[in-house]
Formats: sequence, C-alpha cells, structure tokens
Amino acid sequence: MPAASDDTPTARPEPGAGAAPAAAGDKPRLEIEYCTRCRWLPRAAWLAQELLVTFESDVGAVALVPGTGGVFTVRVDDAVVWDRRAQGFPEPTAVKRAVRDLVAPGRGLGHTDGQPPAVT
Repeated sequence: MPAASDDTPTARPEPGAGAAPAAAGDKPRLEIEYCTRCRWLPRAAWLAQELLVTFESDVGAVALVPGTGGVFTVRVDDAVVWDRRAQGFPEPTAVKRAVRDLVAPGRGLGHTDGQPPAVT
C-alpha cells in the first residue's frame, strides 16, 4: 500500500458553502467569549442556545469563542453588548434585549419584555 502524501491538497468545501442561506453573510454574527479555565462553556452554550432560539432568523451565526482570564463577553459583530467584568453575569433577558436593540430594533420579545410587543 503506497504511503499518503502530505503535499496532496484535500478538497474542502468553501466555508458556509451550501449549509447556510445566502443571506447569512449579511446578517450579524453573535459571539460569546468565555473563560475555559473557569469552565464557563456550559453557561456560554446555554446562552448561545437561548439567543439562537430567539433570533434564529435575525442572525447569521452564533459562535462560542474560548478565552481565559475570567472573560465572559457577548458581542454583536464587533460591538460588546455584555461584559461580565463590568456588568456581572447576564440574565438571558437582559442579553436578549441588548441583542434585539442591535439586530432587530423595535421587535417585541413577548413576555421577556414584561410588556406587550409594540404594534407598528
């Protein structure tokens, strides 16, 4: 059996090819950077799930970004919407409101808002 060559290029699909809708590139990207040393991946994953369920048609991606030093930061594109160091750990409703204000302004969040959605 011949040895595999390391210099043979492997065909790989382009990032995002076929898996995401074409408009996904135009939609905001959410990032949750979490501290791996603090073992905050479960918390970050849970928050990512909450954001995906709420904003599934409004965002292009939700990414979990490993970090260190006690970081737990939520970003929409490059804008920080929550920083644990300044604001403590977020309640999901507070993060949803902050994300909503950037990705879908004026959209109601139902019971999360504590009031009926605005009628436009």
